Amino acid sequence: MIKVIRALWELLRLEHGLMFFLAVLSGAFISLSDVRSISIEDLIFSFFTVLFLEASTFALNDFYDIDIDRRNNRFDRPLVRGDISPKVALFLFYVLFPAGLLFSFFVNFLCFIIAIITGLLGVLYDARLKKMKIIGNFYIAYAMAIPFVFGSVSVTGGNKISLSVLLLAFIAFVAGSAREIMKDIMDYRGDSSGGVVSFPSYLGIDNSKKLVAILYLIAILFSFIPFLFKLFVPYYFNWYYLSFVIVADILFIFTIYEILFDADI
Repeated sequence: MIKVIRALWELLRLEHGLMFFLAVLSGAFISLSDVRSISIEDLIFSFFTVLFLEASTFALNDFYDIDIDRRNNRFDRPLVRGDISPKVALFLFYVLFPAGLLFSFFVNFLCFIIAIITGLLGVLYDARLKKMKIIGNFYIAYAMAIPFVFGSVSVTGGNKISLSVLLLAFIAFVAGSAREIMKDIMDYRGDSSGGVVSFPSYLGIDNSKKLVAILYLIAILFSFIPFLFKLFVPYYFNWYYLSFVIVADILFIFTIYEILFDADI
């Protein structure tokens, strides 16, 4: 029984769903002046929306990748180990994907639209876009950013999306794009032999490294905007916010240094 539970967790990557829900919570709480007004029911529906859509697209991902994963000896994948059959993975997709959309409908209509768009992009990524990494990178960055917006819309109905949430989503998108391009640089040799189209194959390794550095710098610069401008009232000259930003930006700066000056990357 424990083996089956572990295999299902690995297939569905449920830890990602929990992280995405934390982003949804962040977007929701940032958008409310009084957190006591938040609907527990909507939070529960949002949780299952995020969890089921994330889980279903990961199950579909492993279904499509099973042959590649076998060739690469990816024994961390339960389908490769034989712990779960491809038919079960596909069945889980067909059950969880519509369930996630259904739960989003119970939040509000705009959340339902966001869920449909995000879910269909996830299916398209699994089926087609993965080998077109230039496009696929931006989908993954979008998937990192949209939970913040979803969280905001879940409590406001889309009548007003907080500027702070939009900025946070933008920073997540930019940093996510940088992270994905950095992974492409590391995977360049294997991708080239497999015919995968990525930024390094178009721009070259050095220019791709510079692009990663620029994107991380943009994320760093934009992270200071809430501290410096009155439009972002809760964070304007908020030293707790600044402390958090400095810690995150130090990690970004370290990554920039590593990507530009580490010969092993």
